[in-house]
Order: sequence, then structure tokens, then C-alpha cells
Amino acid sequence: MEVGSGQLLDVIEGRSAAGACAWLADQPQQRRSGILWAVLDLSGPRRLAFDTMLPDAAQVADPHLAEEFVERLSADLQDGDRPGEIRQLGRTIARWSHQIVAWRRAHATNGPTESANNLIKRAKRIAFGFRSFANHRIRSLLHADKPDWTLLATITPR
Repeated sequence: MEVGSGQLLDVIEGRSAAGACAWLADQPQQRRSGILWAVLDLSGPRRLAFDTMLPDAAQVADPHLAEEFVERLSADLQDGDRPGEIRQLGRTIARWSHQIVAWRRAHATNGPTESANNLIKRAKRIAFGFRSFANHRIRSLLHADKPDWTLLATITPR
């Protein structure tokens, strides 16, 4: 997702770091070197992809997720029992602290990405499930509006 324009750049199959790394590796070096901010949700595989392929880009976690984490931590810390989830939450916040703090500098959010994800899920529901990832990808790119036609070489716009 190009956060500035809101354009869906492509759809990557799966949720592993390998798919995102392969997609980034296919992009021209000039494009990769121009990426200063990487806005992501709290996904370990996505973080690994950005760590690997865009080591100089500042990673930014969605501020709404950070706010939710802080609220949950605050409420749970008031509980005298302090269950294991609290310790896990504390470890998660510690692992993502750089990305959470970076939001204060970038003021970028993954909201456009979440919006595109919603459109993709809606297109998938309308299609009653796809058996072909290629068809799912094409439909998702078309539903997201402003498609990059170079990605859809087999489709001719009317």
C-alpha cells in the first residue's frame, strides 16, 4: 500500500516474511531506497520482512494499536493477580517500543492498509471464496480502485 496516495500496490499470498521479502526484492532499488517509513501492524513476519529488506526505513506501529496496548496494560496492572497475559503484554510492548515511539515522529498510520484489507476481504466474500490466488489478486487490485495496470498485464481496461 502506498500510504500517501492510498493506492494498493499488490496483493501478496500468505502471511510469511518470505512472500513480502520476495515482493520487495522484485521492486527497483530506487523505489526501495526511497522508502523512509514502514507503517505496519504488530505482525512478526511483516516486521522481519522490513528488517531484512528495508533496514534503513523507520518502522512505525499503528498508533491505535499502541494506544490499545497501553490501555490494556494500565487496566491489567491495577489487578493484583497479574496473570500471564500481563507479562506477555509487557514483553510485546518492549519488543515493539521503537515502532510505537516512532509514530510520534512520523504521524503515519496503517489505516489505508487496513482499509485496503477490508476491501480485499469484501471482494473475497462476494466471490464466495477463490480457488485461484491469481484470480483473487486481480479482483482485489480492481476493487481497491486506481489499479497499477502494469501488474495486470492480462487484463485490458474498457
